[in-house]
Amino acid sequence: MNSNKFRLDLTIILVLILLGIVSAFTLYELQPTLSGIAAQTQYMPRQIMVYGLGAVVIAVMMLLDYDRLRQLVWIFYGIGIIMLLMLFFKFPAAIINEANGATSWFIVPGFGTMQPSEFVKVFVVIALAHVIMSHNEKNTVRTNKTDLFLLGKLFAVALPPMLLVASQPDLGGFLVLSAILGATILVSGISWRLLLTILGIMLGIGVLVAILSFIFPNQVGGFLQETIFKHVESRFLGWLYPEKYPDSSYQYRLGLMAIGSGILVGKGASNFQVSIPERHTDYIFSAIAEQFGFIGSAIVLFLFFILIYRMIQVGLESNEPFGSYLAAGFIGMFTYQIFQNIGMSVGLVPITGLPLPFLSYGGSSTLAYMIAIGIVLNIHSRTRTFMFETQK
Repeated sequence: MNSNKFRLDLTIILVLILLGIVSAFTLYELQPTLSGIAAQTQYMPRQIMVYGLGAVVIAVMMLLDYDRLRQLVWIFYGIGIIMLLMLFFKFPAAIINEANGATSWFIVPGFGTMQPSEFVKVFVVIALAHVIMSHNEKNTVRTNKTDLFLLGKLFAVALPPMLLVASQPDLGGFLVLSAILGATILVSGISWRLLLTILGIMLGIGVLVAILSFIFPNQVGGFLQETIFKHVESRFLGWLYPEKYPDSSYQYRLGLMAIGSGILVGKGASNFQVSIPERHTDYIFSAIAEQFGFIGSAIVLFLFFILIYRMIQVGLESNEPFGSYLAAGFIGMFTYQIFQNIGMSVGLVPITGLPLPFLSYGGSSTLAYMIAIGIVLNIHSRTRTFMFETQK
């Protein structure tokens, strides 16, 4: 029998509620430890308000026919590009906010700041899914030529926002957009042989550039240093050689100290002994580990695993290819961002300044994640089942 009832994924909803509780509690306990400008903001009430607004956003996205996104995709994409261009040209200057050497925020009177790149991630997922869907509808017979054409279109859509985000500079946002592009390419139907060939060529170019940098350090190496690696060099050096570069590895070392001090069950509420800059945002996982220990950290990781697992199931079960492409893009977005944030907290990867989804304080990022989850729940609600199998 075909079911026409509205279907709600209670597992995803429960995970969001639990993550929201952990976020609010941790931000509340962190408040007395913050200093400077950060101490002047009450983060827990604001985060609860953002979660409340996010719940409304999820409800709206679930009720919306997500096929409508295909009709509006280029409007959303265009708005995203315009916002990034405004940041690039710092115009109008009155609403541009610079922090930590990056021009990534708009000043919103009465609300604080807004980070456009967080919403652009969602817009790029929708745009890439639309491009794949349209291409595959028109090209039912796949050849290397059609696959190359599709690959070119995907890069043409993804590269402008990627480069604009990188120019802010925002390495973390650039890498998340790269992960989104990679995830959508994997499910696009492009031949694996073609992808491996292109990957081999790119690796060859990388090796050639490395050799030229070694042979001509002043010319090639100097150019790369000034144009590409200038912003990220200190972070990589601080990660690789923390004792040699104490300033660059300051957060990294303090984060490891905090996580290690939590041991098995943590120090308990209001017992933070390690003060880390940006702890309420990028380094909130270290606060959770210090407060709740290994067990609490493992529970958070388990919640994220359940969230990604359910999103994968939603993508696989979707009756419509467009829904699967959307889910793949959001899976790439969340998976990379979770891995990168926790990875930098425990020293697996260099610091890139990415918030931890649904836990870090941040209105723009949390609302963008809620939009993504709302679309995923919409995909799930529109997946119709017969008695024994998913309707195709």
